[in-house]
Amino acid sequence: MSELKGACIFGQSGGPTSVINASAYGVIATALKNPNITRVLGAEHGIKGVLNDRLFDMGQEDPAELELLKYTPSSALGSCRYKMADPDVDDTDYKRILEIFKKYDVRYFFYNGGNDSMDTCNKISKFMQQSGYECRVIGIPKTIDNDLYGTDHCPGFGSAAKFIATSCMEVHQDLRVYDKGRVTIVEIMGRHAGWLAGSAALATYAGAGPDLVYLPEVPFNMEEFWQDVNGIYRSKGSCMVAVSEGVRHADGRFIAESGDKDVFGHTQLGGLGAMLAESVKRQTGAKVRSIELSLLQRCASHVASKTDIDEAYMAGKAAVEAAVAGQTDKMVAFERSTENGQYVCKAKLIGLTDVANVEKLVPREWINPRGNGMEQPFIDYVLPLIQGETSMRKEHSLPRFAKLKKIQAEPVRN
Repeated sequence: MSELKGACIFGQSGGPTSVINASAYGVIATALKNPNITRVLGAEHGIKGVLNDRLFDMGQEDPAELELLKYTPSSALGSCRYKMADPDVDDTDYKRILEIFKKYDVRYFFYNGGNDSMDTCNKISKFMQQSGYECRVIGIPKTIDNDLYGTDHCPGFGSAAKFIATSCMEVHQDLRVYDKGRVTIVEIMGRHAGWLAGSAALATYAGAGPDLVYLPEVPFNMEEFWQDVNGIYRSKGSCMVAVSEGVRHADGRFIAESGDKDVFGHTQLGGLGAMLAESVKRQTGAKVRSIELSLLQRCASHVASKTDIDEAYMAGKAAVEAAVAGQTDKMVAFERSTENGQYVCKAKLIGLTDVANVEKLVPREWINPRGNGMEQPFIDYVLPLIQGETSMRKEHSLPRFAKLKKIQAEPVRN
């Protein structure tokens, strides 16, 4: 493809992670140095920032503050959950995006998110092609759920897995303080895919974790659950359970379904741990406590994996390099290999159409036959992703996160 010069827009979408800003830094730092990219713009609250003409000039930020993005959790530019209509049904948003792209001479668009974000990316890419406006579009993966198709794993998952395993190990120590046993149920995120809940098994692998682990990939049977918990409680005097919020009945209904749905049609979940705790208390008479890790799973940057931080940065950098080299309509993905006995991860590209709205589940053979624990291949898969410690800067022994000025960008003057 021919050389293309113009501005770029970077946006963040969906649920944050502890390393999503490392990807942002990968994009911003790489784009600011590239002569083909005339300006680097950050969209406030994802695609809504483009639609609302809320774009920040990232070139006016302090370089030292930008570098701190690598260790700053959540979405520094703001996120959104905004579902764009099919352009064949309603192209209003797409025409507005094209208008904004022309206003700022945008020729590169980078969007960082999960399944729904890749769908948005795909729709924008196709519309720009149909409109005859040359703009190279690259998606950058992000999700602690680790359920994006086509990539070995997703930035954000490794750090969340490390936090979950670490927290379960700490809770496990607390469980055994008193002479009277108890049952503790830890509720972990994950609507359809059980990668996060499965990560609790890392704690068990390390010798201090849950006795039982339940994932959405296996139908949840309440009677078998009671039997499992009661058997361990009676034999050991205590029982620790890790369960995904998305566990379902055999007919597909969520155990903790509220009936509410978000803008993408996803069922809203919540309160599973408390619900199961009450049922176990009635069945066994044991003292039961439920713990919901909640948002801590996606923002606990103090225990982030160095591997995860480095790979998140790599994903952002690779997106810019690919676009400048002529690639478009793609998502950056990870490919795992082993070299000289060591884990190696390299970036590759896959088509946006292939990845959009497709979920990657935990292989059934990585879950034990009873459906209440993880097999060794799962442990072997996750362990390399949680390695290394964060180099987070601290002041007064507290994290020093990035402080961006967020200066509104000026349109191109003709």
